[in-house]
Amino acid sequence: MHNSDLFVNWFRDSSPYIHAHRNRTFVIYFGGEAVLDDSLHNLIHDFALLNSLGIRLVLVHGIRPQIDQRLQAQNKQSQFHQQLRITDESALQCAKESAGLVRVEIESLLSLGVANSPMAGAKVRVISGNFVTAQPLGVHDGIDFQYTGKVRRIDHTAIHQQLDLGHVVLISPVGYSPSGELFNLSAEQVATEIAIALQAEKLILMTEQSCQTAETGQLIAQMTSAETQYLCEHEPQPQLAASTKCALQSAIYGCQAGVKRVHILNRKVDGALLIELFSRDGIGTLISSTEFETIRPALLSDIPGILELITPLEQQGLLIARSVEHLEININDYIVIDRDGLIIGCTALHKIAQQAGLIACLAVHPDYRRAARGNHLLEQLHSKAKQDSLKQLFALSTQTMHWFKEHGFHDIAFQDLPQSLQKNYNHLRNAKALKINT
Repeated sequence: MHNSDLFVNWFRDSSPYIHAHRNRTFVIYFGGEAVLDDSLHNLIHDFALLNSLGIRLVLVHGIRPQIDQRLQAQNKQSQFHQQLRITDESALQCAKESAGLVRVEIESLLSLGVANSPMAGAKVRVISGNFVTAQPLGVHDGIDFQYTGKVRRIDHTAIHQQLDLGHVVLISPVGYSPSGELFNLSAEQVATEIAIALQAEKLILMTEQSCQTAETGQLIAQMTSAETQYLCEHEPQPQLAASTKCALQSAIYGCQAGVKRVHILNRKVDGALLIELFSRDGIGTLISSTEFETIRPALLSDIPGILELITPLEQQGLLIARSVEHLEININDYIVIDRDGLIIGCTALHKIAQQAGLIACLAVHPDYRRAARGNHLLEQLHSKAKQDSLKQLFALSTQTMHWFKEHGFHDIAFQDLPQSLQKNYNHLRNAKALKINT
């Protein structure tokens, strides 16, 4: 396939997400390491692209390495406790300088409109302000955190007003108390609290490493907030970077407080933000309060998705053809696997006798056949059969007989089929008959 064809296919596949994300509020955190990286320009271009697509953007940047650099220049260093800096007067001064310089640099890059650049004609309007009210973190474990603070309140009304005008809101991790004191804040906490206050659709945390399993190093594609909490509390994760561990805690807190979805992305992967937001499976870790992929009873609104899934299999002769009318009449017999709105699997259990059922239309999308989804569908049918007091399940198959046998089915002769199946049997198709007792 030519590159132009790949681009056309990708662009078409991304169109549902372009529509879905328009006028939605996304809060994006990226650390001070990203600001120091040569790839910052690409990340800024991606922010500008999201803004041009009508996404309401709040950007929260970190300044930890910038503070460290300034302290080192003075032959000083900070103490940390539980990943939080103990901010003395010297560190606070460095935080003020770093926040100002980083904010100006990001504003400058977002304002670029040079011809022949990715941001030509972008005209991004960037707004910063004292949207975050802070308070001292205080004393924990006997340690006085001094000028380290925590978020007390977010002026969500003022932020929404700026977003309504199409502005990008840029937030630095410093906050003022009502008495005018300045505090150094955790940028991750600021981003999370803003996402909660704005009731944002997405909180996106760009970290220094992907969220991977300790055993295999494989990417964790999605988890519920409950699964994430279990992972943090019970599973040792020595391979995770500190920023990723912090992101997981922020994700748990954000989901529990009403943020719909939290995405953890490796900011070192070029284009990670675009891949995550405009493709079905993304490239990072999605954490949500509810399951991203569920098996559920089919609805009438699922019929177009079911047809899209099974039509290629019907054309190959693997499934018998089913009309829209058939699906409408029998929709209560069907269950589907719903992956973020895409039907990637389906099957049906038709009652054919008082205590017998027929397993039919078992299909899984070609891109998702390596995670035992067919097994899960079959398990659901067994549960449904027990609920309906069915003692026997039958299946007719032309090419997947061995799969059924691996799951306890055995061959039977044609004459052993219930009369209703014999009557409607397609002899030209010559499907093999199988049976299992529930």
